[in-house]
Amino acid sequence: MTATQDRWERRRVERRINGRLADLTIPELRRILITTMLFVVVLALFLWMVRTVIIAAILAIVIALYLRPMYEWLVGRVGSKRSAALLSLALLVVPVLALLTYSYLEIAGVARYTATHQEEIASQIDVSLRRLPFLSGINTGETVRRWVLSASNYGLRIPAFVQEALTDFSVAATIFAFTVFYILVDADKIAAYLRSKVPPRYDELTRALETNARGVLYGAIYSTFLTQAIKSAIIFAMMILFRVPLAPVLAILSFIIGFFPIVGSWSVYLPVAAWLLVFRDAPLQAGLMAAIGFFVNTVYISTFLRPKIAAEKSAVLNFFWMFVGLVTGVYTFGLPGILLGPILIGLLKAIIDTVTTQASWTMIEEADDQLDGDGGTTARV
Repeated sequence: MTATQDRWERRRVERRINGRLADLTIPELRRILITTMLFVVVLALFLWMVRTVIIAAILAIVIALYLRPMYEWLVGRVGSKRSAALLSLALLVVPVLALLTYSYLEIAGVARYTATHQEEIASQIDVSLRRLPFLSGINTGETVRRWVLSASNYGLRIPAFVQEALTDFSVAATIFAFTVFYILVDADKIAAYLRSKVPPRYDELTRALETNARGVLYGAIYSTFLTQAIKSAIIFAMMILFRVPLAPVLAILSFIIGFFPIVGSWSVYLPVAAWLLVFRDAPLQAGLMAAIGFFVNTVYISTFLRPKIAAEKSAVLNFFWMFVGLVTGVYTFGLPGILLGPILIGLLKAIIDTVTTQASWTMIEEADDQLDGDGGTTARV
């Protein structure tokens, strides 16, 4: 290609990028509208298709970034990217599966015990209720027996519930595993591809979005896992101190269930407190379990410590906006809101910061003036 042809090709591309809306022909405008409509329809269908596994995909991306140092270390040892990725996944998945299997077996054992000792359990609960002043003269035996029977039947249905949930879990787990593997092996190619699709004039906005999204993701994930671990450790320590059976299982359950909206660690420490009161006749221990669980786990850790750590680690949002993102995100989007809430606020902040920065507009104007000097056409929107 000659220098003249190269210059004309460059100017043609510049006119295409910087052309005015009034310069569009009817066929070009029709093509833009059809392409945009198709893109919106396909994107909407895609999001609807992956709606049930989107949290698994997002979590896989974050976990892959955390596993990256270990993956690179394994690559240096085994010499194969695929083998290193599989080893990294195994080191993550095998302990998790072992804990879940152990918890399931223990809970199933408790359900079987409850089914075979319904009368003893109902009698003990009835005796404990009669100690209360406002229930001393009321016959609660039949009501308690119905409660115990209902709870026993629910416990016996646990294996069926697990089997029903296995389909959704297996799909999400498959997406998670393959996404982690893909990110670990081809992270550099993915990053290069994404950067190649962004025009140079959007570099500043792209960097801001990337920085804020990475920051809030890191902060939200780090604070959520850390605080869940702290709350579960507190519950585990109290159950060991008060000699509560199934302490490891209940601590694991508290860690997992705390991720879900509305349901939190209170759904573990309150039943344990009730058990201490009814079956151990230990009101002091029951009161300590409920008070420490509520004021430390629910009030302090969940509503203060978690957003505080997330804000500090993100270096993007302050405490207030991280608190808003975590709380409203969970109650709006459910479990994915743990990530989506802070991400949305972080992206909004990046857009506002970029739009209101005078330097960004100066850079665009200078680039447009340079194109004008080279003979190209520019658009002022």
